[in-house]
Amino acid sequence: MKVVLKYKRLFKKILKRIGTFLVAMFLLSVISFGLARLAPGDPLQSFYGDQLDTMTDEEKEMARERLGLGDNVVVQYVKWINNAAKGNFGISFKYKMPVTKVVNPLIGNSLLLGITAYVVIFLLATVLAVFCVLHEEHFIDRLICKIGTILYYTPGFWLGVVLVLIFSINLGLFPSSGAYDVGKANDIANRISHMILPLTVMIASHLWYYAYMIRNKLLDEVRKDYVLLAKVKGCSKREIVWKHCLRNVAPTIVSIMAISIPHVTGGTVVVESVFNYPGIGGLAVESAKYHDYNLLIVIVLITGAAVFAAGLIAQSINEEIDPRMKERSAIKW
Repeated sequence: MKVVLKYKRLFKKILKRIGTFLVAMFLLSVISFGLARLAPGDPLQSFYGDQLDTMTDEEKEMARERLGLGDNVVVQYVKWINNAAKGNFGISFKYKMPVTKVVNPLIGNSLLLGITAYVVIFLLATVLAVFCVLHEEHFIDRLICKIGTILYYTPGFWLGVVLVLIFSINLGLFPSSGAYDVGKANDIANRISHMILPLTVMIASHLWYYAYMIRNKLLDEVRKDYVLLAKVKGCSKREIVWKHCLRNVAPTIVSIMAISIPHVTGGTVVVESVFNYPGIGGLAVESAKYHDYNLLIVIVLITGAAVFAAGLIAQSINEEIDPRMKERSAIKW
């Protein structure tokens, strides 16, 4: 009976998380669609270019009807959501092809860069935070804090330009743009060489921000009574921090990782622009510039889905790490 009840609660929890995700995505689609359609600018300019200046008013109206822009916003959204449910997200006004065909070749590049940066940032942030806690108030701790603060407030685009000047133009060590050389999309070494400078900028811009938060949380933890008791029993500070304090702040770290996705994603957009890295970040900027609404909405939904999914996954992980959260969740059910 207990096993059945356990799986019943698990099933309800999964359904609740899926329902929350779907509602969040629906609301995001409504907001992004409405803002995109009401924003100033004419998508016909993106579709027809200079040809639009020679078109009559009647031709423009016919063009709007063909592109599905003639109805009011509500009718447009209903048609769009019905088509989206079937996998048809409309055409890109600039590229004149389905938006999925525009996004698909680039999303892999963004995921590779973003996920790699995300993992490296939090691995290094955790190690750096522990190192600073173990050497609290020492010279090396103060030095790391100052260097980290300087890097955090250094504009990413400026740092990217400096790295290109030094390591690409002057030294010729790394490529200055692109995700890979022509014909070398499957060459792992070539992809890595193109990622080194973008990754360096993303890590330098985000590392200390999260390391500092983890460091402060760990410092609060090492001042608790159980740490003093562990010291009395003969445990070293290193052992206490790694085996006990870090485990106790793990839920906080997971939560920080979840809410950091928009921050890291924003950094990806800057990096893709500076290094001309072909990804959906640069594509988002371009779609907004050219009023390519359908393309922009799909990119917003992709990034929004990543943020919402990360939050729900983080909540589930925290419930497994922290028994108190699991107990509260069980009480709610």
